[in-house]
Amino acid sequence: MEMYVIWLIIAVVFTVLEICTTGFAVLCFGIGAVFAAVASSFSGLTGQMVAFVIGSALSFVLVRPFVLRFLTKRQAEVKTNADALVGKRAIVSETIDVVEHSGRVAIDGDDWKAVSEDGSRIEKGQTVEVVSRDSIVLTVRK
Repeated sequence: MEMYVIWLIIAVVFTVLEICTTGFAVLCFGIGAVFAAVASSFSGLTGQMVAFVIGSALSFVLVRPFVLRFLTKRQAEVKTNADALVGKRAIVSETIDVVEHSGRVAIDGDDWKAVSEDGSRIEKGQTVEVVSRDSIVLTVRK
C-alpha cells in the first residue's frame, strides 16, 4: 500500500475522532496527516514525519484559534430554554402584587411565577416585558 494512502486513512480516522470530541484538537492532527500525504510523493519517512509535525503545529497555531473563536461566538449568541424568555412580552395571568406575594404571567404557552421589577402592582390582563429570570421566577416591567 502506498504511503500517501496510509496518511489519508490516518487523516480520515482523525477527522472521525474529531466528530466525537468538542475541542477541535484531533482534527489538527488530521490536517498534519494530509501534509504528510502530500510530502510522501517527494520525500522519505523522515520527511513525512516532519511534514506531519509541521502541519499539525501550523493547524494548532493558525486554524484552531480561528475555529474556536467562530464556534464560541455562535454559541454565545443563541439563547436557549428559559434564558430565551428575557426580553419577550408576556400577559399577566394573575395580578402581580408584592404585598400578597402573588403574580403569574403567561408566555409562549407556559405560566410563570412573576414579580414586578419596581415592586408595583400590575393588574391581570396587562402586557409586560420580561426583564430577568431567577430560577423559576420572572422579573417583569410594564
